[in-house]
Amino acid sequence: MSSSTSAAKPEKLHIALFPWLAFGHIIPFLEVAKHIARRGHKVSFISTPRNIQRLPKIPQNLTPLITLVQIPLPQVENLPENAEATMDVPNDVIPYLKIAHDGLEQGISEFLKTHAPNWIIYDFAPYWLPPIAIKLGIKRAYFSIFNASTLCFMGSTSPEVVSRYAQRTRPEHFTVPPEWIPFPSKVVFRPFEAKSLIGGSMIQNDSGVTDWSRAESTIQGCQVFFIRSCRQIEGEWLDLLPDLHQKPVVLPTGLLPPLVPTSDEDQPDNNWSKIAEWLDKQKKGKVVYVAFGSEINLSQEEFNELALGLELCGLPFFWVLRKPSHGSGNADSVKLPDGFEDRTKDRGLVWTTWAPQPKILAHESVGGFLTHCGWSSLIEALQYGRPLIMLPIMYDQGLIARFWDKRIGIEVSRDEESGWFTRDELAKSVNLVVVHEEGKPFRDGAKEYSELFGDKELHDRYMDECVQYMERHVQDV
Repeated sequence: MSSSTSAAKPEKLHIALFPWLAFGHIIPFLEVAKHIARRGHKVSFISTPRNIQRLPKIPQNLTPLITLVQIPLPQVENLPENAEATMDVPNDVIPYLKIAHDGLEQGISEFLKTHAPNWIIYDFAPYWLPPIAIKLGIKRAYFSIFNASTLCFMGSTSPEVVSRYAQRTRPEHFTVPPEWIPFPSKVVFRPFEAKSLIGGSMIQNDSGVTDWSRAESTIQGCQVFFIRSCRQIEGEWLDLLPDLHQKPVVLPTGLLPPLVPTSDEDQPDNNWSKIAEWLDKQKKGKVVYVAFGSEINLSQEEFNELALGLELCGLPFFWVLRKPSHGSGNADSVKLPDGFEDRTKDRGLVWTTWAPQPKILAHESVGGFLTHCGWSSLIEALQYGRPLIMLPIMYDQGLIARFWDKRIGIEVSRDEESGWFTRDELAKSVNLVVVHEEGKPFRDGAKEYSELFGDKELHDRYMDECVQYMERHVQDV
């Protein structure tokens, strides 16, 4: 902290963080919280009781500075008891989780009045939050866990900018680069994804407020726009964002790569010892790691093709197959094909409880990652130079896959209209990326990117700049 700024601000700031109720959002927000605490500032990390209980352990040296604030989630109709995150409910129930989330408004408002943090860093969902913070004189930062190319593709939240361009209302509008992207781009949706988008929560949902309306309010209500990206990857996309959203200050946080804990930091982890024992027995660089997060949304037919494609590829595989905790809906009812585990038991392991993904990806036996292409998963994979076999399922995953396709892996071929993929295409993609000679450029590409993705000092410097911005501008009117 420079002496020139110390006179203009409190010695220590109090910064509150409030992520959306999904662990794909909560964990990056927690990484930001830890970084702020490392710089000596006080942090209040706000979520619901069950989500707070499920957080990873905070390093002991930071616990005095990070307060975990629990605000009870209101009970709403159609939302099961104890459902406090997207992983707890099937997709069609998420709008009711948003209704419950909106019921946190009073609790958040009371917390902000009572504790008066200098800043609040918030997510896309609480469209009601900026006016509360403005009234209380609290500085506002929006933090996007989505990357810059995705945000640019989705368009502007600024009414002045929106009026410059034709509206996108049909699926085919989303299968080509939008007119505001001034350089060549492959970042588009496939027809089957675009149809899902038009019928999805960006356009309409039962919470009464679309995701796009939420983003408009939260982005337009912020004073600084933080984004989980870095200039080395998305420089030209990051340059587009200030004009696109009419936000003069857009600051990348870096990639926030997770640290793999050393054994002495770990709590006893029986899971890891069993997993490590299995991985240690495999050949170096030949294991296919398979994980699709906790919100997998495949039909039984697609699930069969996935399993049978893994069987067909002939390579050893470690498949993290976590049943959703909600115990209902489509994702819970899918079953492995008859006899699959028996036929593959000598070379494959299906793991049905929590697994430490960064530790697995760091293991030298892993030669490729079959993934849904969530941004966090991609960061974790490339940190360790693991090439990708990409099978995007929902949200922004298709856009991320197009950005990285042919650089560090390949996207599994699918029918453009239905999204259908076959076991043969999947097996072919896996073998190409992990073992075939033609896949060597992807393996080399992933190794090259590992230097950038694993450069902790670089990403720490990005976060330092974000914290310094908050330190310098805390007194701004």
